[in-house]
Amino acid sequence: MIFQRALRRELLSAAGAVFTTLFTITITVMLIKILGQAAGGKVGSADVVALIGFTSLTYMPVLLILTGFISVLLVVTRCYQDSEMIVWFASGLSLSKWVQPVLRFGAPLILLTALLSFVATPWANRQGAELRERYEKREDIAKVSPGKFQESASSDRIFFVEEVAGDLSKVQNIFINTFRDGRSSVVVAKEGKIEIDEKGDKFLVMSQGRRYDGLPTRPDFQMMQFEKYGILVSSQSKAVSGDKSAKSMPLQALLEHPDNTMRGELLWRISLPLMCTALMLLAVPLGYVNPRVGRSANLIVALLLVIMYLTLVNVVQAFVVQGRAGFAMSWWPLHLAALLLIVLLFAWRLQVNSRWHPLVLWSNCKACFRAKEKSPA
Repeated sequence: MIFQRALRRELLSAAGAVFTTLFTITITVMLIKILGQAAGGKVGSADVVALIGFTSLTYMPVLLILTGFISVLLVVTRCYQDSEMIVWFASGLSLSKWVQPVLRFGAPLILLTALLSFVATPWANRQGAELRERYEKREDIAKVSPGKFQESASSDRIFFVEEVAGDLSKVQNIFINTFRDGRSSVVVAKEGKIEIDEKGDKFLVMSQGRRYDGLPTRPDFQMMQFEKYGILVSSQSKAVSGDKSAKSMPLQALLEHPDNTMRGELLWRISLPLMCTALMLLAVPLGYVNPRVGRSANLIVALLLVIMYLTLVNVVQAFVVQGRAGFAMSWWPLHLAALLLIVLLFAWRLQVNSRWHPLVLWSNCKACFRAKEKSPA
């Protein structure tokens, strides 16, 4: 009981620190990326906080997997370095006694990873895509920030307004540069407002302005003044359709549409909680270090195994999406291999005193070579 309480307390403390660090790094990177998109006019500034929340949910399963793995690895490594493992082993506790407390610690992480993978992440992908699509379907004038040049969605028009009214339907001091069919047209006006005709098309109706067509150095250059002038901002927009990709599909939709893309996405969602379980168990034997040597070697090996595991899951998913492998024979072999690796590593650590253990054999070989070198010729 003392062992389990001490281990559980240390695992929870390590998990809190690891998750806080990983989540802070992820949020910072996402904030920089989404703010850059908002500054470039790709997303609305009012949607930045919501998009950060939805995007963080999509990364949360991987963060939880890494949190569980790194936490167990750090705790086991520290116990070896501080010689606490020697005390536990001397008390009659073997390395296999770590499995139960580690699984109890990891059970909430595994369940939360499965919930996020099957429910929350697809919902977050749909909501984020709808926000982006809804912003793209807004009229170009509504996207313009006062005092800033803004390119239209069709990339053939540049807007600039000095002021925008509170209801976003009236603007003042307008500059519009349109480039079509090799000709440039510049319109400047004192004010304008958004009007919708009977078909639902949106026009920017400007008043008290001028229009310049072409270049002043060309003979076809034209300049005209107008009292009112209308520009089509957007045609009648369709309803927001949302994201129809496999990543945003709920579990029931994946099961009802068994094509290769849906099967590949289903394989990825199933793999996430299985990876969370396997990596936490794998961290126990990987956490072994020699206190006299240091822990750099085992940390590098552990990191390489995690990268290899994630890469292989992505490769298998790609094979299923491309139709080069069937779903029934693809979702389980990799995780079974991880389970076998866990069993082998545990057996290796538990039989460290056996004369057939690789470390013992290597020590015997070195002793034989040294004996031969010291023996007289």
